[in-house]
Amino acid sequence: MLAIKINSLEILEKVCHDFMSQQIVHDTAHDINHIKRVVKNATIIAEAEKADLWVVKAAAWLHDCVTFAKNDPRNSTSSHLAAKKAVEFLSINGFPEHKLESVFHAVEAHSYSANITTKTLEAEVVQDADRLDGLGAVGIARCFAVSGKLGSKIYHWDDPFCETRTPNSKTSAIDHFYEKLFKTADSMKTKHGKLLAKHRVEFMEAYLNQLGLEID
Repeated sequence: MLAIKINSLEILEKVCHDFMSQQIVHDTAHDINHIKRVVKNATIIAEAEKADLWVVKAAAWLHDCVTFAKNDPRNSTSSHLAAKKAVEFLSINGFPEHKLESVFHAVEAHSYSANITTKTLEAEVVQDADRLDGLGAVGIARCFAVSGKLGSKIYHWDDPFCETRTPNSKTSAIDHFYEKLFKTADSMKTKHGKLLAKHRVEFMEAYLNQLGLEID
């Protein structure tokens, strides 16, 4: 017998919220607040792009139901394991069966490190929504939170903005901007996602300009 029958988007969100609130969190960059922001971003983009909200919301809520620390060798497998866990959870709770395959793909393909090609609009929306959270004011905060936990410096003293060297986020938080974050902005798939990313990158560039003035 099903504990809850997911027969509306409101019930879907409540069930997923309760489920995700109980998951193991390795850092504040992937906590329940991150999940809520990704759901918000995904909903905004999905409505603009006319994507399937059932698939998008389910995948956005559950995309990090399995996570590993950034320095864990299993990190690149997390999205595949999350996709399996998400589908199992949704199936038990009566989520429409014909949408499960789409949710699986959207969860599995959201990950930057997994490098899986998105094959559906819904997967593009969820991937964009997750990557959007790595940009802008929130993205800067997340970057420093994770870098601090890993013991990285704020910036490389000799060349803080990677003008003459290859960026290495293992040694400097600012390096992560150049090693990954700006690249994720360039990888956005949807028209609305690209627009939102552009505004956030402009804020990050302004931040780096101010940082340069303060440390010069």
